[in-house]
Amino acid sequence: MIDEALEHLVKGIVDNPDDVNVKEKTHRRGTTLEVRVNPDDIGKVIGRNGRTAKALRTVVSALAGRSVRVDLIDTDEVR
Repeated sequence: MIDEALEHLVKGIVDNPDDVNVKEKTHRRGTTLEVRVNPDDIGKVIGRNGRTAKALRTVVSALAGRSVRVDLIDTDEVR
C-alpha cells in the first residue's frame, strides 16, 4: 500500500512515468522503499536542495505511521 502511494506520487513528478519502479524491502531495522527512475528524471525527484525527496519521505512516513527509509536510484545504477 505504501509502495503504491509512493509510486503514484513519483509518477506525477517525472517525465517518464513508465520507468518508475518501487520495490519494498524489509530488514531488521525497518522497511526500505527503493525508487528506481529514468536517469533523466532523478533530478526532478530529488528537487532543489533535496526538497522534493524530503517531502516524499515525509509523506511516506506519515502514511506508514512509522519511519520508512526511501532510497532514490536511477536505472543506470547496477542492481
